[in-house]
Amino acid sequence: MKRVTIKQIAQEAGVSYQIVSKVLNNQGRVSEETRERILGIADELGYVPSRIARSLVSKRTKTLGFVAGDLSNYFITQFIVGAEQEARQQDHSFIVISLQNDASDPKSDLSLLMEQHVDGVLLAAPQLESSSEVETILAGKLPVVSIHPVSGDFTSIVDSDQEEIGAQAGRHLIEKGYSHIATITGTLKSRAAQLRLKGMRHVLESNRIPLPDHLIAEGNWDADSGYQATIRLLRDDPNIDAIFAQNDLMAMGVLHALNDMNYRVPDDCGVIGCDDLPTSSHAIPPLSTIRIPVYETGQRAVQVLLGKIEEESMRPSPAILLPTRIVARQSTMKGSV
Repeated sequence: MKRVTIKQIAQEAGVSYQIVSKVLNNQGRVSEETRERILGIADELGYVPSRIARSLVSKRTKTLGFVAGDLSNYFITQFIVGAEQEARQQDHSFIVISLQNDASDPKSDLSLLMEQHVDGVLLAAPQLESSSEVETILAGKLPVVSIHPVSGDFTSIVDSDQEEIGAQAGRHLIEKGYSHIATITGTLKSRAAQLRLKGMRHVLESNRIPLPDHLIAEGNWDADSGYQATIRLLRDDPNIDAIFAQNDLMAMGVLHALNDMNYRVPDDCGVIGCDDLPTSSHAIPPLSTIRIPVYETGQRAVQVLLGKIEEESMRPSPAILLPTRIVARQSTMKGSV
């Protein structure tokens, strides 16, 4: 089926195609009678506006570029859902590019977005934090919003306070009566993992609870790494009475390992994760966690990006940090299981 053109509408309406263009783009002065006749004919013929044609006039494609990390990651997918729905509500579409976890040269992917003439870019890929290519390709070219810091001072940040996340976990465990606390970080190449560790360490040390190196194990954000890290921690120090895993997937591995080692949760060892995955409330026992508003972060990131596109601003705006909160369940409630 051929696309209906404005020239066909003009022929049916008995007016010039310039007048039809004014009506369809809500520009210029046209009598109400003519406007209604043109819109009625356009509707009858099934006219669908051409985004490409509009972009030639407005110099904007109403398309946003999105550079993501692992698309199997719940955090990333929920961010995408929130961002995409907000973009759609504001009549914009997305081009999504997923980087591999071991990507070291994102130049071709970022260049591809530039070739698509996107109006702005969202970044949600931790592996870009240390890449110099990001600044070289994007800085000063178009507005950029990220949930991770990247090299150079050109991105607007929409995130949650990663240091406060670690502090919240530490405070919660102390309040629940735990005093010999270990932590399993994500990969320490990640700034989020570093800041969560910093926040937890500060709270523990402020309460005269040490966090020596042997109580810190590095994972890589998946359940198996949480399992293996727990085995190592408890073999080195069987008296550990609580573990903060920096995401819920690793926390699931912690629960599995504790069960295999005959530790009772939460009485022998409490466990808290982070993210509040849908499955976390169905763990055995249900997992205490820290809820990060990932969907809302995606929405806000798009709002910030569209605002910068409208202002034609390449300058970074002040960071927006959305609040997180403890979701307390049985895995840290001594005497509840």
